[in-house]
Amino acid sequence: MDAQEGTQQSQQLSLAHKVFLLKHRDVPDIEKVHLKDEVLNTVKSNDMTPYYENLVADKVLDLDHSALDSMRAKNEEEIKKLDEKIADAEENLGESEVREAHLAKFLYFIQIGEKEKALEQLKVSENKTVAVGQKMDLVFYSLQIGFFYMDFDLISKSIDKAKILFEKGGDWERKNRLKVYEGLYCMSTRNFKKAANLFLDSISTFTTYELFPYDTFIFYTVLTSIISLDRVSLKQKVVDAPEILTVIGKIPHLSEFLNSLYNCQYKSVFLAFAGLTEQIKLDRYLHLHFRFYMREVRTVVYSQFLESYKSVTIEAMAKAFGVTVEFIDQELSRFIAAGKLHCKIDKVAGVLETNRPDAKNALYQATIKQGDFLLNRIQKLSRVIDL
Repeated sequence: MDAQEGTQQSQQLSLAHKVFLLKHRDVPDIEKVHLKDEVLNTVKSNDMTPYYENLVADKVLDLDHSALDSMRAKNEEEIKKLDEKIADAEENLGESEVREAHLAKFLYFIQIGEKEKALEQLKVSENKTVAVGQKMDLVFYSLQIGFFYMDFDLISKSIDKAKILFEKGGDWERKNRLKVYEGLYCMSTRNFKKAANLFLDSISTFTTYELFPYDTFIFYTVLTSIISLDRVSLKQKVVDAPEILTVIGKIPHLSEFLNSLYNCQYKSVFLAFAGLTEQIKLDRYLHLHFRFYMREVRTVVYSQFLESYKSVTIEAMAKAFGVTVEFIDQELSRFIAAGKLHCKIDKVAGVLETNRPDAKNALYQATIKQGDFLLNRIQKLSRVIDL
C-alpha cells in the first residue's frame, strides 16, 4: 500500500472504493461492467490472491482457476525471495538492512491483500525499528490497512499509538497528516464535529494524498463544518477561507449548498442539497450516515430560519422553503418531538412560536443539580466516617 509522495491516491484505497461501488445497488450496471474490469486488472497486476478469493466469495468477481493458480505461484515465489533476503540480511548485513528486508515483506503482504500476515509482519518490523519517524510511517501503513478493510478497531488503536509516539517526538508534517487520518476516522464513525475541527486545522497543510485527492478533502471539510459550526465560525473558517474558495467551484452543487445556507436562500439550499445526495450515497465513508446527515442538515436549516423570529406563520415558512404547509407541519412535528427544534406549533392559528432555551437558566439548573448530588455524597461519606 504505497503512501505515495506527490498527489496520487493509494492504489489499494482506490481499489477499495471501486469494489464498494461494485457492491452498491445504485450504481448502473453499465458502469459496473467497467468497474469490474478495472478491479480485476488491479487485482491481477498486484497478484492479490487472498483479496481475489474474498471478492469471489462475495460474488463481486467470477472465479478464474488459471488466474488464481498463477497469482498464488507468484506469491509463493516472491515470499520465498523476501525470506531469503531477510535471512541474508540477518547473517551478513547490519540492523538497517534487516529492518528494510522485513519492511519489504510487510509491504508485499499489504500489496497482495493478506491482512493478517501483514499485521503479524508489522509487529516484527516495529521491533526492528528505532527512529520515531520510521515508527510513525509504520503506523500510517497500519491506518491505511484499517481504511482499506474499514477496520475501525485497528484504526482507533493505530491513532492512539501514533499519539503516544508523538509525545516522544515527531515532525509537524506527520502530525498534520495524522489529523486528516483521525478526521476521516471521526467522520466515518459519525463524530462530525471533531472531524470538522481536524479537517479545518489541516486545510493549509494538507499532504495526505494517499487517502484522497484535495477536492475530496474539501468536500468532506465543508459537509462536516455545515452541521458542526455556528454561523459566525462557518463564515470565518469555511465561506471565506481562500483554500476552500479555490477548489469548491470544482465540486458540483457544493458551493451553491454552502452559500445558499449562509445567505438564507432556503429554496436553493434544498435544491443544491438534492444534487449532493448522490455523491454522499456513493461515498465509501459517508454512505452509512446519509439519513443521519440529512436530518442534521434540516435541523441546521430550520433552526437558522426560526432564529430570526419570535413567531412566524407556517405558511410563510413553507413559502420560504418552496414546499407545502403540510410538509413543513409534518417535518417540524418530528423535529420538535425529537427535541431538535425549540418551538411549538399553534395548529389553530397556523403559527410557529419559538421558545429558545435560556442558557443562563440552564446553567443555573445544572449547578443546582450538581450541588444536590455533591451534598448527598458528602452526607453518605459523613455517615461512614461516623461509624
